[in-house]
Amino acid sequence: MKKLKIVTDSSCTMDSSVAEQLAIHIVPLSVMIDDVIYADDDHLGRIQFMEKMAVAKNLPKTSQPPIGKFVELYDQLGEDGSEILSIHMTRALSGTVEAARQASQLTKSKVVVIDSNTTDQGLSFAVIKAAELALEGETLTEVLPVVENLLAHSKLYIGLSTLDNLVKGGRISRAKGVVSSFLNMRVVMELKNAELIPVIKGRGNKTFLKWFEGFKEELKQTPNLKRIGISYAGETEQLKLFRDELQELFPEVMITFFHTTPVISTHTGSGAFAIMYYSE
Repeated sequence: MKKLKIVTDSSCTMDSSVAEQLAIHIVPLSVMIDDVIYADDDHLGRIQFMEKMAVAKNLPKTSQPPIGKFVELYDQLGEDGSEILSIHMTRALSGTVEAARQASQLTKSKVVVIDSNTTDQGLSFAVIKAAELALEGETLTEVLPVVENLLAHSKLYIGLSTLDNLVKGGRISRAKGVVSSFLNMRVVMELKNAELIPVIKGRGNKTFLKWFEGFKEELKQTPNLKRIGISYAGETEQLKLFRDELQELFPEVMITFFHTTPVISTHTGSGAFAIMYYSE
C-alpha cells in the first residue's frame, strides 16, 4: 500500500521511543573527536560525548551524511511506491539539507525535502507532527502545508555561555567571538532565516534570567501555544527552574526536556541551552 514516510537527521532531538513508535527514519551525521569518527546515533551517548569533548585536544568536527546514504534510504523507502517527506536542520548549521536535496534528484522515489530553518526540538516538532499525520493515512499533499505552517509559527532561542565553539566551527564571525570571550559574556540569540541573531548579551547568568523574564511575556502574548521544548548541553539546574516555571504558567502545554544531541553540542559548547515553541 502506498504510504507517506518521514525522514530527518540526527540533530532532531526527541525520545528514541517516539521515533520508533512513529516510524521516523533518522539519518545520522558524524562527529570526529581527535581523529576518531563516531556516528551521531544512540551508540554515542549524549553525556558520554560531553565528557569526550571536554578532554579532547581539538574541537570535535561534524560532517553531514553522504549523499549516497540518503539515496540508499530513499530508494528503500520508496520501493513500495511510498512518497517521502525529508525534513532537516537549518542550512545555517549544516549542509545536510543540501545533501538530501541532491539525493532527491538521484533516487527513483518521490521525495520532497524541507529546510526546517531550525534544529533540535524545533525540528522534532515538525517531524513528529508529519509522522503522526502519515500514520493516520494523510498524503504528502495533505501533510506538507501543515508542516510548513507549523514551522512558520515556530521560534528557537539559544543561550550560550561562550561563543568559542561557534567561532571555531565557522558558524559565527570571529570578531563577535573574541569580544564575548574577552568580556566573559553570555549571549542569547534567535535562530531566524538561517541566521543567529543576538537578542541580549551581558556578563554572568543574570543575562539569561533577564532574557527569560521577557521570554515569558512573549509566550503570554502568543495565542494557541501548543508546545515548548527545552534542550541543554551539560548543565541542567537553571534549565530545570525554567521548565518548572513555564509549566506552572502554562499547565496545559506539553514541555519536553532533553539533553541535546552531540552534533548540536559541538556547535554550542557546554553550558548552552535552547528553548523552542510553536503555536497554531
